[in-house]
Amino acid sequence: MYNKKMPIDLSCGMKVALEVIGGKWKSYIILAITEGSKRPNEIHKRIPETSPRVIDQQIKELLDYGVLSRTVFNTIPKHTEYDLTDFGKTLLPVINSLKEWGDKYTSKIKEAIQNKNNL
Repeated sequence: MYNKKMPIDLSCGMKVALEVIGGKWKSYIILAITEGSKRPNEIHKRIPETSPRVIDQQIKELLDYGVLSRTVFNTIPKHTEYDLTDFGKTLLPVINSLKEWGDKYTSKIKEAIQNKNNL
């Protein structure tokens, strides 16, 4: 398991929130699960921009914080499914607000990036 080299600073609410959902793909994982993708391969397919290893690492962190729960089905072959815990569901308004903000200001950010690249 990956251990962070720097101690985790939880001295304010923003740092706590970013520790939990601040990974690049954590919000995508949470949204994928709320939209019905529960098995690891389904989550991987929803986020093709990154490797399964990175997604698995971020799922592990979400499990460690109690945001996700994991159920292993004793079938042949075995399979695993992830769900949001009640605690994890408290993040949905935050993530949905970030998504709405991004949707609203996408063109403004694209323009700023284009202007920066044209310099």
